[in-house]
Amino acid sequence: MRVPGDLLSDSPDWRNAKVLAVASAVPPYALDQLDVARRLALALGKRSPEIARLLPMFGNTGIERRYSCVPIAWYEELHAWPERNRIFLESAVDLLERATREALARAQRSAGDIDAIVAVSTTGIATPSLDALLMERMGLRRDVRRTPIFGLGCGGGTIGLSRAATLAGAQPGALVLLLVVELCALAFRRDDFSKSNIVATALFGDGAAAALLSTEGSGPAVVAAAEHTWPASLDVMGWEVMDDGLRAIFSRDIPSLVAADLHDVAAAFLRTRALTLHDVETFVCHPGGAKVLDALEVAFELKPGALVDARAILREYGNMSAATVMFVLERALATRAERPWKRALVSALGPGFTAGLTLLESP
Repeated sequence: MRVPGDLLSDSPDWRNAKVLAVASAVPPYALDQLDVARRLALALGKRSPEIARLLPMFGNTGIERRYSCVPIAWYEELHAWPERNRIFLESAVDLLERATREALARAQRSAGDIDAIVAVSTTGIATPSLDALLMERMGLRRDVRRTPIFGLGCGGGTIGLSRAATLAGAQPGALVLLLVVELCALAFRRDDFSKSNIVATALFGDGAAAALLSTEGSGPAVVAAAEHTWPASLDVMGWEVMDDGLRAIFSRDIPSLVAADLHDVAAAFLRTRALTLHDVETFVCHPGGAKVLDALEVAFELKPGALVDARAILREYGNMSAATVMFVLERALATRAERPWKRALVSALGPGFTAGLTLLESP
């Protein structure tokens, strides 16, 4: 298997981008996992034996709390796609502004310093795109270069990080803003009794993150990135557009695919840097779910329970699709004084079925 490591550029003028700051934001409505299960049982349990059978899943997800951009009572009514998307637009820009302002404060930079934006999202449609809406909201410079990315799903945080690093490295000194926002909880559809909808209801939350990258400043450097898309895997993960919103597509085989196939992909990628999995001190993984985290620990030759940051984010925020891995990265950066690391492997899997890998290194 050949998985080339994208060293981002072979140009003699190339410089590795550094992650200067990462900041996250969540909407105001906290959803207690047990309360969600109780409400689902009361509202829909009598209408579907499938829901009653799947309710124990809520206690096995490793999730205690999630956040939503609408109050929990909203989900008990029917909502058409235009309403859902309108809420997505309003909430996504609000969250991105909060995350961006916090990232700028942490990096001690100003909004006027931003030279380019990479915006990643898959849970709503925005044209003009979210980056343009944020530019107008924050009054950013008119010459900011915009790169909106749609459709990467859960893989978007990791792959977006590598795209932002590519832009930053191509123009040394430029400040690139990475935006990642997913409002997955809006996908719940009241009258869909399918297993995929109930699984999504048990896992998904809303959140956003912003990161600043530049060749100038301090922070871990993005030194390599790669992607691997498995053949004949388009049906493993994704969204199906319905009249009343997005329907989640999950394969039950995702954990087994991760445990069986991701190891060789990651090992081949690291070999391009003359490294092995044992040379990586910390693994910044998208926590798709408890079973996926177990599978990731197998794939990366880790002890059970080793993915402490990923498990904590899953427990406290749920699965926020592409944004989740950025929450994990924020925590890994914040706790480096307690748990120092020189190398970190950022990973996520998304529709395609695609693995995104990004390697960070500190001096």
